[in-house]
Amino acid sequence: MCLVVVAWQAHPDYRLILAGNRDESHRRPTQDAHWWVDMKSILAGRDLQAGGTWLAISKSGRFATVTNFHEDQRSKTSLESRGALVTEYVGGSQSLRAFESSISVERYAGFSLLASDGDSMSYLSNRDELEADLAPGIYGLSNASLDTPWSKVVRARARLTSLIENNTVNETELMRLLADRKPAAVSEITNEELPFEIARAISAPFIVAPEYGTRSSTTLLWSRDDVIEFCERRFDADGEAMGESRFRFVVSERCP
Repeated sequence: MCLVVVAWQAHPDYRLILAGNRDESHRRPTQDAHWWVDMKSILAGRDLQAGGTWLAISKSGRFATVTNFHEDQRSKTSLESRGALVTEYVGGSQSLRAFESSISVERYAGFSLLASDGDSMSYLSNRDELEADLAPGIYGLSNASLDTPWSKVVRARARLTSLIENNTVNETELMRLLADRKPAAVSEITNEELPFEIARAISAPFIVAPEYGTRSSTTLLWSRDDVIEFCERRFDADGEAMGESRFRFVVSERCP
């Protein structure tokens, strides 16, 4: 994922509310969200190039999502896929604490990982000294540390906060939050590694560009009575919707 906002234990009806956009090269092969055949407990889309995923949830209530750090990756092709972190936790049986302790962070390019067992949620990054259990609250994550005040993160968090305060949380409103195509102000564009037009285009919550952009938007509502509603909406290079998938299930026996 490249933009994720979550409300963790911050709503009377939901233990977790999530809205996220996956930004990726339009050429990278991807499967739509589905129940995986080889790891039957996992619901997720799939990156067919590396085999992992950017966001997943299991029938037993294990959840994880990962974002990358904005940094030069060209000399780091031997590193392992960050998407494997998601599948290893969600498809595994280790406790959240044991899983975090087992990660050899040097094997991966820069990442930020949010993971939950339904009772707690943790943030872990190999580019950030912060490693923490998250208190109930509303958080935003993009291609930097948790709650880095980039324009897209600030706006998405504010919108989610407003939805919660006004008791208007639903799939439609979360998708509207993710559909924000307004880039940051010109004065806020400080990325000197990219041409200005590209740097400004990727500052929007929803990115539309010929080579790289928002491939899918995902919403997840996990109710207090353990009903999970999951929706993935997919887009082409012009930002036009190509299809969507919805899933609804009840969490089975919670894993530790």
